[in-house]
Amino acid sequence: MRRKVKRPPAVAPEVLYNSERLAKFINYMMWDGKKEASRKIVYGALDIIKEKTKQNPIEVFDVALNNVGPNLEVRTRRIGGANYQVPREVRPERRAALSMRWIALSARSKKGRPMAERLAEELIAASKNEGAAIKKRDDTHKMAEANKAFAHFAW
Repeated sequence: MRRKVKRPPAVAPEVLYNSERLAKFINYMMWDGKKEASRKIVYGALDIIKEKTKQNPIEVFDVALNNVGPNLEVRTRRIGGANYQVPREVRPERRAALSMRWIALSARSKKGRPMAERLAEELIAASKNEGAAIKKRDDTHKMAEANKAFAHFAW
């Protein structure tokens, strides 16, 4: 008999923009359980985006997440004593998680300005298919393309 499929707990949409993806992203930006600080950073970044681009910040945020999310990635598989990098398609949940993680990390890696400004800059760049998070996605795609010969090892 099959085991029950575990469903992850639903994240409540955040109050200001009523977006579940934004609530999840606020959780990704959080450090040491300081959710209010994370909220201030994300809302500040969205205000800066609205100011700079004159567009709806949630649309810019969604476009950035969709652009950064990878379609393929490599997974290590051990076959006959050798390790192969096998290209695999990325599930939608993982694609969203990776894009949020990469945007947060690339914003944190920049130095010298307030976090809200760095995050806003990274989100705007990602929505235009530029920036460090997009470079990370491209590197992941290149790695998968280079190891396409091992695709038949996919399980």
